[in-house]
Amino acid sequence: MKKYDVIAIGTGVGLAFIHNALQKGLNCAIIEKGKFGGTCLTRGCIPSKILVQPADLIRQSKRAAKIGVNIPEISYNFDLIAKRMWHKINLSIGMEEEFKNRDNLDVYKGVGEFIDNHTLRVLKEDSTYSENIYGDLVVIACGARSYVPNISGLKETGYLTYETFYGDKFPKKPWKNLVIIGGGVIGVEFAHIFSSLGTKVTIIEMKNRLLINEDHEVSDFLLTQFNTNNIDVYLNCVAIEASKSKGKIIKFKNHKTGIINEIECDEILMASGIKPNLDLLKLENTGVELCKYGWIKTNEFLETAVKSIIAIGDVNGRFQFRHKANYENFVAFDYRFNKDKPTRPANYDNVPWAVYTYPQIAHLGLTEKQALDIHEKVLIGKLKYSDVAKGYALGYEEGDSDNGFVKLILSPEMRILGAHIVGPYAAMLMQPYVYLKSTGMICKIDAFKDNINYETIKENEYLFNPVNEAMVIHPSLNELTGWAYRTLKWVTREN
Repeated sequence: MKKYDVIAIGTGVGLAFIHNALQKGLNCAIIEKGKFGGTCLTRGCIPSKILVQPADLIRQSKRAAKIGVNIPEISYNFDLIAKRMWHKINLSIGMEEEFKNRDNLDVYKGVGEFIDNHTLRVLKEDSTYSENIYGDLVVIACGARSYVPNISGLKETGYLTYETFYGDKFPKKPWKNLVIIGGGVIGVEFAHIFSSLGTKVTIIEMKNRLLINEDHEVSDFLLTQFNTNNIDVYLNCVAIEASKSKGKIIKFKNHKTGIINEIECDEILMASGIKPNLDLLKLENTGVELCKYGWIKTNEFLETAVKSIIAIGDVNGRFQFRHKANYENFVAFDYRFNKDKPTRPANYDNVPWAVYTYPQIAHLGLTEKQALDIHEKVLIGKLKYSDVAKGYALGYEEGDSDNGFVKLILSPEMRILGAHIVGPYAAMLMQPYVYLKSTGMICKIDAFKDNINYETIKENEYLFNPVNEAMVIHPSLNELTGWAYRTLKWVTREN
């Protein structure tokens, strides 16, 4: 039986952990059943953003008349768009070859199955098993996959997931009609991509709003923009049956009114959530514990109930983003192998994210509702794109339905609880708030003489100086995030 210092299951963030371990001179193995690179490279973040960029340009060109530029009929080269996307996905081929030739590393292609807390075997692609392998440390980083609910006739009718879309079912051209089941991140990004390319898109969402984890004002704003951009959205609705006629038919029911409707389309995309890739690992042969939703329980150093097994990335159920997984990689690796560094437990209070739909959305921390569930009252500042010169230059004016905003939420002690941005370049504009919130800084109070109750503020708390005393490039959209604090007003919990 071969023995290793580290065995990793999965080549997304698992590959990053192994790279660090190899640099330490450790003897390693990695197990992967699919393409190298994980979800982010091969079927998620990166290929989707390659598709989003042309969609953004199409949307922007259509509103150019607002600033006096008339662009003739827009055309696109879908073959070139696809070619650029596949070029990036196919980097996984070279990545796999590179790691197969690394010293002190064995690559096993197939599914890893636990025999005990340290021992695994690999069910290979030819349905045979490898020899047993032993790891002093085992890293579970096998990610997640699409969750497909049980809908009558769906399997027979046929459907897409994001895995098959970035696989053998990638379309040769955009569909005429697309139904998306689910109004989460994946659903709204695909809706933007294909509606901009001329596809008639319909979203069926079981919750009462899109992007249920976003602030309510952001969700409402996105819904308005989708309606404006000819994307039909059915909220509070559940798909109940799929069938085939000339095209594919999806029948859905409003669970509040009981009304049943049906839509005919060219294709159905399932974007109703994800589930962890744990069902094939035979975790029952270990002491690893799962939460009630099926994700692996971990402590602040990403250890499972078995100290020799850690879980990083999507499988622990804490924010399914690659940047969060990268963060966990550093926390877990330093704790295990860099004892000279200060101990740094994982902290999930400051996980930012962006949704690359149209308009773009960025999120940090608590929503208004979540903040008011904790505090009797909070401070909320809101600045619209039209309120700064660069926003007006981009064509945003007061009263425009697509006039996005920055929303800043502070505690009574003036600490940032949350920040939300919807509009152009939201992901980039969010980053200063990530730094400020991560440091726990407190707003300087001098700027709030009209709005702030001084009885709740300590006079010497001036730690927000990086904003108050710094210059902001003018005119730029940085003024949105730099000046939002000037609009802070108290909002009190409704009893």
